[in-house]
Formats: sequence, C-alpha cells, structure tokens
Amino acid sequence: MRHAEDIATKLLGQPLQHLDARAQKVAQHMARRQHITRNTAHDIDAAPTLGQRAADAVARFGGSWTFVGLFAAVMVGWVGLNAVLLARQGTTFDPYPFILLNLFLSMLAAIQAPVILMSQNRQAQKDRITAEHDYEVNLKAELEIMLLHDKLDQLRESQWQALLAMQQEQLTLLTGLAKARGAVPMPEQDG
Repeated sequence: MRHAEDIATKLLGQPLQHLDARAQKVAQHMARRQHITRNTAHDIDAAPTLGQRAADAVARFGGSWTFVGLFAAVMVGWVGLNAVLLARQGTTFDPYPFILLNLFLSMLAAIQAPVILMSQNRQAQKDRITAEHDYEVNLKAELEIMLLHDKLDQLRESQWQALLAMQQEQLTLLTGLAKARGAVPMPEQDG
C-alpha cells in the first residue's frame, strides 16, 4: 500500500478527494513514508511584530504577582499620601473619593484590557495550530498502528497456513510409517 489513494480508501474508508486537507496530508505522508512531526513553535514564533511582542509583554506582566503587588503598593501609597497631606495641610491633591485615582485606573483598564485580549488571541492561534498538528500526528500514528495490525494478521495467517501444511505432511509421513510397520489397520472402503 504505497499510494495515498489506497491508504485513504483502505484505512479511512473514503476516497482521497473526499477527505479534509489534514487527512489528505496524512495519507500523502504515509504513502511517501515521511514523518509528519515538526516543531510548531518555530512556525508560530517565526517573526512576531513589535505590537505582538508588546502585547505579550503587557499580558505577561499584567498577569503576574509583581503587577498585583505594585498595583496594591501604588493604591496604598496614593491613599496614604492624600491622608498625610490632609492631616498636615488640610487639603489634598486628590480629595476623597479619589476621583483622579479612579480616572487613572479606568484609563489603565481601558488600555490594558484590549492589549491583553490581543495577546490571548495570539495564544489561541498558537493553540489551534498546535492542536491541528497534534491531530495530524495522532491520525498518522493510528493509521500506522492499523497497518501494523494488518501486517501481524497477515503474518499470523501465513504462519497458520505453514503450520497446517507441516502438520499435514507429518500426518502423511506418520501414516506411511505406520503402514510400513503394519501397525495401523487400513480403514475399510465400501466398494
């Protein structure tokens, strides 16, 4: 079975042209006896743009405990500085309920959220490519296993045939020896 069409028909149960692109690719790789595995990380991370690298960096930092700690420290510092100014001078640069702080936090969220979403979309694309590649590798492995089962079945069948032929030959020889020694009575034949 060296042709992609034969592999598709026998193992996948459909003609090659009726299979999806990935299954056709697997059948063709099997027919050519080529491996299908590759490092998908090289395909995906070949040349990220400046924007993609920035989005990944923002998502990496924004989703870290370092960011959470710095964020909490800035909030406590902001409120503490306003409390100290209120106690010493009787006025603050951002009076309670901290409208200026709320504005900065809203602007940070408005900028950070889409950038993180861009990074997540890029990661989802990487995951899709990896999943598609895993499917191809798994399909090829499954088909190769099916071929191995077929070969083992054929080998077992040929061994059984050879064993039966040897057994028949041994019975013929034993019957001949028994006849020669007169130990085996010949069956009566109706005639």
